[in-house]
Amino acid sequence: MTSPEVPRDRIVRAAAALLVEGGREAVSTRAVARSAGVQAPTIYRQFGDMRGLLDAAASYRLAAYLDAQASRAPAADPVDDLRRGWDMQVEFGLTHPAVHGLMYGDPRPEPVPTAARVARDILRHLVTRIAEAGRLRTDVDRAADLVHSACCGVTLTLLRTPIAQRDPALSTVAREAVVGAVATDTVAARAPRRVDRPVRHAVALRAVLPEVAADLTPAERDLLAEWLDRIVRAAPPS
Repeated sequence: MTSPEVPRDRIVRAAAALLVEGGREAVSTRAVARSAGVQAPTIYRQFGDMRGLLDAAASYRLAAYLDAQASRAPAADPVDDLRRGWDMQVEFGLTHPAVHGLMYGDPRPEPVPTAARVARDILRHLVTRIAEAGRLRTDVDRAADLVHSACCGVTLTLLRTPIAQRDPALSTVAREAVVGAVATDTVAARAPRRVDRPVRHAVALRAVLPEVAADLTPAERDLLAEWLDRIVRAAPPS
């Protein structure tokens, strides 16, 4: 016998459904309360305000999407995993425009919606895998920022373009340009300038430093991390 769904879960599901079907404006306190079968005060007790409810609804839709993709095994090539992560993010944004707007539509740095933080953590993990393989051409944070910015920009551009006028190759072209900028993946990138090889090794060592520097003192680890960061920052742009 299954246990009955708790009010919070009903509220989140109702808000997420309204968000997907009608956009942000459809998620009113009255509409959510009616759909979830609760009183309005219950919503505010659970989520504080409408922003908290919208955050929970967006996070629920992202989690459901990621769960549907979870059966895919990681690619042997970490750069291919980054490509797949880009494609998934664009697909999610195009199929959930209201959720994408909640995640990335507010230009203020804080507060960052939970769903956006989850997506960012996933991206950083994908980039870190490339760094650990010795194939990242800059530091992890800069690479993640570049991929994130470009992917969000492409998604927003496509969302603002009528479906019949969208360029189906735009995302792929932008993705490959970014991949070539951050990773040694293309034929040209695998014959890098002389300065590129030590930088990639410095990035790789920096990425795994917590694992390989167990015998160092905290001060020694901090110093080594500072040296590696300086090597990466001092390199001329690709």
